[in-house]
Amino acid sequence: MLVELNVVEQRLKAVLEVLDGATVVDVARRYLVGRQTVHEWLRRYAADGLKGLVDQSSKPVSCPHQIAPEVEARIVELRRAEPLIGPDTILNRLRRDGVEPLPGRSSVYRCLIRHNLVIPEARKRKRSDYKRWERSRSMELWQMDIVGGVMLAGGGEAKIVSGIDDHSRFIISAHVVPRATARPTCDGLEKAMHTYGVPEQILTDNGKVFTGRFGPGTGEVLFDRICRENGIKHLLTAPRSPTTTGKIERWHKTLRREFLDGKVFDTLEDAQARLDVWVASYNEVREHQSIGNVAPVRRFELRTITADSPKREAVQADPAGAMPAGATRRVSRQGTVSFGAASYFVARHLAGEEVVLVIDRKLVQIHHRGVLVATHARRHAPAKQAAAMTRRTAKPAVSSRPTATVASVTRKVDSSGKVCFAGHNYNVGKKYVRRQVQVSVVGDVLEFAVGDHLIKTQPIRHDITRQHGALANPGGRAARSNAA
Repeated sequence: MLVELNVVEQRLKAVLEVLDGATVVDVARRYLVGRQTVHEWLRRYAADGLKGLVDQSSKPVSCPHQIAPEVEARIVELRRAEPLIGPDTILNRLRRDGVEPLPGRSSVYRCLIRHNLVIPEARKRKRSDYKRWERSRSMELWQMDIVGGVMLAGGGEAKIVSGIDDHSRFIISAHVVPRATARPTCDGLEKAMHTYGVPEQILTDNGKVFTGRFGPGTGEVLFDRICRENGIKHLLTAPRSPTTTGKIERWHKTLRREFLDGKVFDTLEDAQARLDVWVASYNEVREHQSIGNVAPVRRFELRTITADSPKREAVQADPAGAMPAGATRRVSRQGTVSFGAASYFVARHLAGEEVVLVIDRKLVQIHHRGVLVATHARRHAPAKQAAAMTRRTAKPAVSSRPTATVASVTRKVDSSGKVCFAGHNYNVGKKYVRRQVQVSVVGDVLEFAVGDHLIKTQPIRHDITRQHGALANPGGRAARSNAA
């Protein structure tokens, strides 16, 4: 008759066989367990007898790193006092209070879950999946965008023209407008520049108030023109890439959660006044985790323009008034200007720009925004000079090509010294083989640059219908047949 033995009886039988002289290896083979398991049974039998062979709980006898009750009470107190702060902020507060030993972030998070102060959610995407970047100093790059959600008592919804300094996370613009059209948006930009100075670059998305990149028009939008006149490089994100402007998008989340949600403002002036107070606290008091738990003003003040320092104003053609009076001309597509029935070459990359011709004895000096760009020996007849000086500049002809965009894309020069853009190969030069160059559309020409150095300009020869697709691919890829 077969008898079913329980687990403890089988373990006891195995132990007794070893005590009777059997080897641990043979016993482990017969009972289909590992040698370490048999040794464990022997140790437990020697220590506690038969009860040592019973299954035991895996719960640890003690937990030395468990949060002390006093620290746990402090965590709960901080969270209930400020329901919007998270584990990182709480941990920083405990560190400042001198709590020892300091718990880990996950311990604080589990404490909040135990007390039902947060709802645990699965992370949709790892932080390591995102490529984090930051400019090295303030005023090097601003990020700007439009955010809604300003509810008014009259039933309307206003917008905010927002801007943030990339390095310091300092809010440089929080301008409430009834509608986010071109003029109010540019008013917000000009107000920020008047207050803090002019940045080197501005990064925006492809909204029609920021760029005409995907618009039906043929001229640059007002925002682009202000950037150009002030010497600002306007950068655009790739389509459907919100993480590129992630810093300002994250600020919008904080703005909605802590300031806009559940609030209704009487007027635009009321909304602006209350927003200014909140932004001042955000810039000067609130600690920011991504910059080392300091207020944004601590970083931004290193480049803040003081009252004694002149602010950078818009670029003027002749700020000192020292340049002699001259004749104004517009540069043609070929990079030339006409004066007194004679043609003078300026530069193809200045096509469409206005220049000033100054006649100095037998020389013709050509200036662009106060900078001497070309000098030629006089070729026009002296009798025609007086009439040419009084001739007005013709209005620019409307081009049938799409407008130039300030966005630039990066391409790699292949082994034959060419760059592929919009399906057409442009010759750059073999000395730039295997190097990355920036390609920009300016009027009817393409500009090729390495860093801030312009290396070549060429007239557009590609299919215009493929241009937007090429600009939407900022990285590009060299052709496989002759890739460097």
